[in-house]
Amino acid sequence: MCLSDFERKKYGAFETPVWVFEKYIYPKISNMLYDYIWVDMFCGCGNLILPILSHIPLDRRAEFFRNHVFLFDVLPEMVEQAIENAVRLSVPRSIAEENIRVRDSIREYPKEVLRKGLPVYHITNPPYMYIGYIVKNKDYKFWLDYFKGEQEGLQDLYQLALFNDVKHGVGRMIYIIPTNFLYGSSVSNKIRKIVLEHYNIREVVVFEKQIFDYTGQHVGIFFFERKPHPGHSPQTFKVLKINKAEVEKTLTVVPINNYRAGVSFYEFTRTFKSRNPLKTSFYLFIDEVLKNKGDLKVMCVDSNKYSGGIYSRQTFYVNYELYEKIKNNDLFIKTLDGVKESEKAGLYSIREVFNADCIIVSKKPYRTHPIQVFIEPFLNKEDRDLLMKYFNLILNYFRELTDSEFMTTYKYSDANFTRKYLGLTQVKALIETFPILETSADEKEKLKQLIESQNTEGVISFIKHFRKYGVLQRWF
Repeated sequence: MCLSDFERKKYGAFETPVWVFEKYIYPKISNMLYDYIWVDMFCGCGNLILPILSHIPLDRRAEFFRNHVFLFDVLPEMVEQAIENAVRLSVPRSIAEENIRVRDSIREYPKEVLRKGLPVYHITNPPYMYIGYIVKNKDYKFWLDYFKGEQEGLQDLYQLALFNDVKHGVGRMIYIIPTNFLYGSSVSNKIRKIVLEHYNIREVVVFEKQIFDYTGQHVGIFFFERKPHPGHSPQTFKVLKINKAEVEKTLTVVPINNYRAGVSFYEFTRTFKSRNPLKTSFYLFIDEVLKNKGDLKVMCVDSNKYSGGIYSRQTFYVNYELYEKIKNNDLFIKTLDGVKESEKAGLYSIREVFNADCIIVSKKPYRTHPIQVFIEPFLNKEDRDLLMKYFNLILNYFRELTDSEFMTTYKYSDANFTRKYLGLTQVKALIETFPILETSADEKEKLKQLIESQNTEGVISFIKHFRKYGVLQRWF
């Protein structure tokens, strides 16, 4: 690829390897090459459309290209490279220059391709750049103008591309986009609702390994087909997950969950939220510690100071109110899987893991750091331990049931598993299903027995029955 690192990041441009097209896309379109106009509005070097020419007889390529292929890119150097690639595939330069053009397709949608007499099939790897990243980087702030007007509220450049295709009624699309389209929460809720009101997802290929040369962005190939009539309804489709091996499964997404993957986890936390749920908050900031000085000693680890595999430790003296809050909340959430499969995300004891009383945030909070969890009302140690075991038991049950699809892929590695990230909204929702404030002593003892024996199905049956009836005596 002929772009510098700066240009590549500035324009969110990461070229798709040809093998991805040949293996996962071409077999799906091979029997319809002459039925569509093949368009890529963010074509780069042309790797998602030009390989079609290799499957067209040599003496028919020029005619096929003239009538069926139209490519656009905002960067002149990429357009020139795509033209050169077309010429190498026996397309006359004059025709290549006519059908491969410089165009900012987000700002100026190429409507002329919609009037060519055949339906458009858009295959693309659009630019990726999260709006939160744009805001923080002065070199990229020119993109902010693209998120105004009817596109306000969208969160990424790839979402602007999808929005434009929805708006202009493109019938079929194949998008290589971040998997947060499927797994993300606030970052993707709006665009999922917009797209899936008008399109069905026919299938998805999820790469749980790196496929681009210059980024480890987590991506999937999404096959979209426009609905005869717009509307919101559940969708079920095939997902092929590719890591060390290829695993095929069926996934259902529903409107009530903003079409986010992991429906069974969200149905459980939504349906079986306790009538009197525990209240949850996160993080102990250094400012709170310094504002509550006193005579009571607490040992803290600093989540912002990590070196040589160890968090920095510091002693503080605090007042009674903060001391009580800390001592009665010795749990923390590990949001991120470790590098070993045994080091999974979950709820853990600060004292057992760090031999400390609390975890402070001395600078900015980061979602991947260990995060102290504060529960109201205070729970005694026995109930905190029970909550911790309950949380991890149910979390791992749904991870196994859904292949962790309600969590976010964090980072590719050479491990035999894919590291996942658990969001704080998910943590809060799962804690809220723990009915400790509603159970009698006998009911709590029964729940404890189920948890201690790792009887996950029994625990879930307990929660479901208790939420429905409020008492368990007839069940037991």
